[in-house]
Amino acid sequence: MSAADPTNRSELLLLSPSVRIPRLEHEGAIVWDTVAIAEYLNDQFPGAGLLPEDRIAAAHCRSICGEMHSGFSNLRSALPMNLKARHAGFNVYPPARADIARICEIWRECLGRYGGPYLFGARTMADAMYTPVATRFATYDVTLDETCATYARRLLAMPEMTEWMVAAKAEPDEVAELEMDF
Repeated sequence: MSAADPTNRSELLLLSPSVRIPRLEHEGAIVWDTVAIAEYLNDQFPGAGLLPEDRIAAAHCRSICGEMHSGFSNLRSALPMNLKARHAGFNVYPPARADIARICEIWRECLGRYGGPYLFGARTMADAMYTPVATRFATYDVTLDETCATYARRLLAMPEMTEWMVAAKAEPDEVAELEMDF
């Protein structure tokens, strides 16, 4: 499915005005940006702990979520997300290695500063934002130091993630309706 094709584009626009996913529908609200979704959910469910209670920690959490949201384009390009694949010994493109190093720096800093086991102690929106990165690290056999490897395994072991990975493995390899030419 090509986003340039007017028929396909109009079909995608019905799902999301930006022709992007993810997309959340909740009680009449339609939200299609990952940071906007996280902030919306935090507003709707303030007791869910999506942000740390401390304002300094919450600002830090928002900052690393923003960095994940707007950055790491080399990682995204070189290591596309694929929950079904495993590429042992994958040779990571050098610019993506810089993104990996920065992500690991964020993880080590947060885990050290806030005491783990998640980036801000308890699970927050930051962990949700970085979980797809953990899947990429597993898919492409990225070597991590013990602190980062333990954190990545913790993310992948969350019940929601194991459910998602099982469902992804059951999907067909190609879904014609989702194929897009860019």
